Amino acid sequence: MLEKQANTVFLGIGSNLGNKKNNINKAKSFLQEKNNLMIEKSSNFYKTKSWPDPKKPEYLNIVLKIKTNLTPLNLFYFIKKIEKKLGRKISEKNSPRECDIDILDYDHKCLKLDCEGDKIIIPHPRLHKRNFVLIPLYEISKKWTHPKYKLNISQLLKQIDTIDLRSITVE
Repeated sequence: MLEKQANTVFLGIGSNLGNKKNNINKAKSFLQEKNNLMIEKSSNFYKTKSWPDPKKPEYLNIVLKIKTNLTPLNLFYFIKKIEKKLGRKISEKNSPRECDIDILDYDHKCLKLDCEGDKIIIPHPRLHKRNFVLIPLYEISKKWTHPKYKLNISQLLKQIDTIDLRSITVE
């Protein structure tokens, strides 16, 4: 059971290889195995074209709201282990993958961390430009405000193009 000082965190999970929905559900299952992490809310699944190359397989994406006592760095290590369990390999940026998990927001803080040469920036530096993040985030947290830009999610949504995004019915 989590203590009251647990942090509220939003995670984005995406997949565009293999059984995408199964990959995301497995990632959720692995997250729930951690005794100091609890999923509070999960968005519907959303489908988007691959970026920057729309000829690559389409993505399936969700956003989760979790509570955790893990530090940002320990959470980062944990989600990287989950990605690896699900078959993610080191590859070039924006290449297709079985599972990609991003820390979108960690307790409404602005953080820059160094993790074995990787720079971790929280909130995610491009989340305010990504419809496949903002729409599912809006679905589960309509009052969310960007920690850095201080704009609420409704304002951010008005600034993006949603033409290529559609909801998928959860089976």
